Amino acid sequence: MARSAQKTRASASGNAITADLVAVLVAVSDGVPDIMTIAGGSALPSGPFEFTHRSLQTALRAWVEAQTGHPLGYVEQLYTFADRGRSGDSKAPHSISISYLGLTREDKVGEGFEAHWHGWYEYFPWEDHRAGAPAFLAKAVAPKLRAWAKSAPSPTLQRERWQRCAITFGLDDRDWNEELVLQRYELLYEAGLIPEAGRDNGRDAPIVPGKPMTADHRRILATGIARLRAKIKYRPVVFELMPSEFTLLQLQRSVEALAGRLVHKQNFRRLIEQQELVEETGAIATDTVGRPAKLFRFRHAVLAERAVAGTKLPLSRT
Repeated sequence: MARSAQKTRASASGNAITADLVAVLVAVSDGVPDIMTIAGGSALPSGPFEFTHRSLQTALRAWVEAQTGHPLGYVEQLYTFADRGRSGDSKAPHSISISYLGLTREDKVGEGFEAHWHGWYEYFPWEDHRAGAPAFLAKAVAPKLRAWAKSAPSPTLQRERWQRCAITFGLDDRDWNEELVLQRYELLYEAGLIPEAGRDNGRDAPIVPGKPMTADHRRILATGIARLRAKIKYRPVVFELMPSEFTLLQLQRSVEALAGRLVHKQNFRRLIEQQELVEETGAIATDTVGRPAKLFRFRHAVLAERAVAGTKLPLSRT
């Protein structure tokens, strides 16, 4: 379990400190962005850093493989969280969470492992705008945020709170920024609208849709989603999630799944071709409906040819 990190302790000014290594392991399957979870979907793969580990990343790989049976491929460090009071246990040692983002291709979890794949929109349903803004944002979330803003002790603070809400959630005719995943989660936490806020503050919280997670794991997941949404715009990391051969429609659907936004089909394909990110394999997909589609593969040479290459996300405005 994630909180087994309590076994690893160091002394700093007489206080016990634990260090967790937490993995946001992402895959895309049939247009659904999935994350690897443990503990019935309530936690991310994690474990304590121990002094026998050669490095943080070595320890992370060991814990993830032990819990999921899934080897890690692409990995990068996300962020280190060290906030007190967000573990759900006031008596627990001060815990530091060192998080990582990993990208892989989904496969079945072997027998004997507690891991399972879960769609990340189960945890952040307000982040999926592929079919337009979810109706509950306007019907449920926005009124609760407005009430929270009005509860501030002064008119100035009330205006400041609502401006944050409007910018972060795309209210009052503002544009939706798909990269503000962490800011939206933190705002809901601050406003006391998600289960984790009620848990940590010792009171019931008005609940908005979304599966909660143990400790700070949903906050860490929000950080991973935000990082990936930003990164696919300037680096071709989406291909870490694709099979060796794919159609351009499969590539587009994967990008849309990660971004939670639709892209303009023709502009997307034009940009992919202009950046020479893919090449034809000469084969045709046999499992497509309608007109046969060409199969492509990622041009790995592009990584050496240019320092920056990405999908640019030509978002559809319709």
